Amino acid sequence: MPDDAATNTQPGGGHSSFKKTRLGSAPGFVQSLHTHLKESGTLQRILLVEDDVSLANLEADMLNSRGYAVSIATSGEMAIMALHQDIPDLVLLDLDLSGATTGWDVFKVLRRYSSAPVLLTSAESAIRSSIRLQGEPRSTLDHLPKPYPLQALLKRIERMLAITPR
Repeated sequence: MPDDAATNTQPGGGHSSFKKTRLGSAPGFVQSLHTHLKESGTLQRILLVEDDVSLANLEADMLNSRGYAVSIATSGEMAIMALHQDIPDLVLLDLDLSGATTGWDVFKVLRRYSSAPVLLTSAESAIRSSIRLQGEPRSTLDHLPKPYPLQALLKRIERMLAITPR
């Protein structure tokens, strides 16, 4: 079993806990990152829940390069532990997680604490009907079928964060 430090390591050497980074503390900060700042001046935080490590790293690298603070959980159990520590601004959640805890289990735990937007990903095409049964608007719960282009993922995340009250 891997140790906690190794399982919480992010691409680029970061740690899985969200860091509150203020714009003024990073000299030469890229101007395009301003769109991903909350009113408090901290980066918007995304919890990426994906059991395919290579896909999780690819998506995290892309989102980090766009100015988001990304934390990766590679299992449902890790995602629930992360949610107990801190609620992100958005959860990118794979419904097809391997292991005992499914993506729907993670979603139910999150909804006990927060109405943060959730972008569900799944190769399952019949997921839309399950989403409608949750009774949530697309601004807080949406689905992106796998496989998807990274640009589609980015645009969906930007849209959901833009219309979600902070």
